[in-house]
Amino acid sequence: MRHLLALALSAISLFLVVPAWADTYNLVLEPTTVTAAGKTSSALSINGQIPGPVLRWREGEDVTINVTNRLKEDASIHWHGIILPQAMDGVPGLGFEAIKPGETRTYQFVVQQSGTYWYHSHSGLQEQLGVFAPIIIDPAAPDGIDADREYVVILSDWLKESPYEALAHLKKQSNYYNYNRRTVGDFFTELRRAPDGEARASIIRDRLAWGRMRMDPTDLTDVSGYAFLVNGKDPATNWTALFKPGERIRLRFVNAAAMTFFDVRIPGLKMTVVQADGQDVTPVPVDQFRIVMGETYDVIVEPDSDRAYTLFAQAFDRTGYARGTLAPREGMSAPVPPMDPRPLRTMADMGSADAGHDRHEPGAPVARHDGHDPGAAAMPEMDMSEVEMAEEPAVAPEGLRVLGYADLSPARSYVDRTPPEREVTLRLTGSMQRYYWSIDGRKWPKATPIQVRYGERVRVRIVNETMMDHPMHLHGMWMDLVNPDGSLGPRKHTVLVKPGQTVTVDVTVTATKTWAFHCHILFHAATGMMTTMVVGEVGAP
Repeated sequence: MRHLLALALSAISLFLVVPAWADTYNLVLEPTTVTAAGKTSSALSINGQIPGPVLRWREGEDVTINVTNRLKEDASIHWHGIILPQAMDGVPGLGFEAIKPGETRTYQFVVQQSGTYWYHSHSGLQEQLGVFAPIIIDPAAPDGIDADREYVVILSDWLKESPYEALAHLKKQSNYYNYNRRTVGDFFTELRRAPDGEARASIIRDRLAWGRMRMDPTDLTDVSGYAFLVNGKDPATNWTALFKPGERIRLRFVNAAAMTFFDVRIPGLKMTVVQADGQDVTPVPVDQFRIVMGETYDVIVEPDSDRAYTLFAQAFDRTGYARGTLAPREGMSAPVPPMDPRPLRTMADMGSADAGHDRHEPGAPVARHDGHDPGAAAMPEMDMSEVEMAEEPAVAPEGLRVLGYADLSPARSYVDRTPPEREVTLRLTGSMQRYYWSIDGRKWPKATPIQVRYGERVRVRIVNETMMDHPMHLHGMWMDLVNPDGSLGPRKHTVLVKPGQTVTVDVTVTATKTWAFHCHILFHAATGMMTTMVVGEVGAP
């Protein structure tokens, strides 16, 4: 048996991926510190590293991973996006017991897929504290994606205070970290600039509507004030990946952030997307793509000049950015572009009934909080019958081509893509004011599970009745995105559901037992936005 001891590696050798066909890995969870944006704070690590070591497997290989917990608290490791037996999935309470302090737990399973994935803690808020790392799985047969060299680019956010303290602040005051919220002065400035009475009346109506929701249109990501990192390094440190002009470079992007979406581009280079969530897609050339928590994207770039290029990943709320460099030689850098204007929510973004949507999805329910969600902040009734799967614009305002889910299609067909036998609806609910999140009006662990049968094909409609984005992650099985025209899009393990909108996915139930289904915004999951998919026996009602 071949062995790989996952030892502490240098940053460059860690993320310049080198094949290592080992089938046994030893990982140790232990305390450490992180210095980012000029402040050093306590953290948790895997083998002394943040991110932890890259695990490189091969499709069809029987891997063994020994995880030793040297923390003072229970821990776990979840293999995000990996198809495996439920007992190996690593979610405490779902066929898996947490790893006690001082204990070593062995995971063992056969690798059934290929692509870019990652692993992280599923205990408390340990993921935010540094317990995450990438996985690369090489295909059993060539996948046709040629590259001269490749790098992992793992994006993360780092808060200068304990995430447990941050969550306590949000529970007391949900806009505690919204440093961009509008003021009374902003209101009067808008009124003075309004060209006529109707425009002023519209501004007043807008303010009243947001007031009824007890939310601000600048509240996009719950928490501002993060430092944003590329492979554990802040913009000043400038993580660098080397290339020779004319080479094809494969960049494997992972969003391991707790609370941050990133808009990614490399000024001067076109990116060709070749994989999404580890699955091969028909190549799509883009200038920019959005990657939400839990997602992975593989892109090919071909720098043909002897110069440096900036890898620029700006946070969705434009409070900062992660930055790296592609360069022919060490020590080189390129200009960092200015951040785009800060987005603002509109009533149309929230799915308001008077927003003028022109789409229609028959049979969609009217969204409202029900008796299971007492005390939730009042939200204007939204006509969900006019909202379908969200799409990013094909062209950004500055003329860049931006990737949307509708641009993605599988590179090869899937034999199990048969018409669904039935449909279920999952409602994303919660209270921004009281800062908790739920599914169908119930917080985990009281959420009603989705009951399915082994072997069936089921359509799941995910209806977002809240005022925030939610990247929803299903463990143990794949989700096939259903396009607005009814055709099937990419196969993913994590999908973004925007405020007031509905995403529809088809799931082939290929696993047994019980699997987590939750929002991958860490504080949303921690406060209740999680349920399970419970698989019944073949032929069970």
